[in-house]
Amino acid sequence: MSTTDAPPNPWFSWDYVARNSEDIQRALGQHVSLTVQAVLLALVVALPLAFVAHLRPRLAGPVVGTAGVLYTVPSLALFALLAPYTGIGRTTVLIGLVLYALLVLVRNVLVGLAGVDPAVTDAARGMGYGRVRMLLQVELPQALPSIVAGVRVATVTTVALVTVGVVVGYGGLGQLMFRGFRSDYHAEIMTATVLCVLLALVADLLVVLVGRLLTPWRAVRDERVRA
Repeated sequence: MSTTDAPPNPWFSWDYVARNSEDIQRALGQHVSLTVQAVLLALVVALPLAFVAHLRPRLAGPVVGTAGVLYTVPSLALFALLAPYTGIGRTTVLIGLVLYALLVLVRNVLVGLAGVDPAVTDAARGMGYGRVRMLLQVELPQALPSIVAGVRVATVTTVALVTVGVVVGYGGLGQLMFRGFRSDYHAEIMTATVLCVLLALVADLLVVLVGRLLTPWRAVRDERVRA
């Protein structure tokens, strides 16, 4: 068969979307679920690590260094290293995603805590705040903008990395991409790619909105600066 006789293989096809809506929804649901769980779990792990490193500065280097080493391991290699111990599937992908998000989150929490105005901490100390109380009630709220920035980076990065999970059998939209490349089905590749990009944009916007809700005082400060 000549090239001109080949069946059409468009990059955009509403017919493909209509016929495969269930598969697309299932893959998108997996992608969203993995992203949310990975970022939340990474944040739960990163906050205590950063708090300890902030309270004990000599531990900051080892904590950030260890997270940095994990971050430098290629995603394919990390999933392959985890698979013999955690099996093929969701658990392996989730653990890998959490490990990748740790560096960004730990580093941003530490940067935020280190950037708190010394005058604020001195005032809290003068009011009788202990070290832990000051960390939780004074420094942490002041560090929220930096933490939110870290969550934004971690979220967008995680959305991209979920697709790599297809190598261990659980990659969300990556499964559609892989299947499309394997069968040279352009519409499947493009649909999954567009959804992945849109998901990253929507997730980033949601994190920004949550950040604004958590830091209403920044809006007031910005208004005063503009005035």
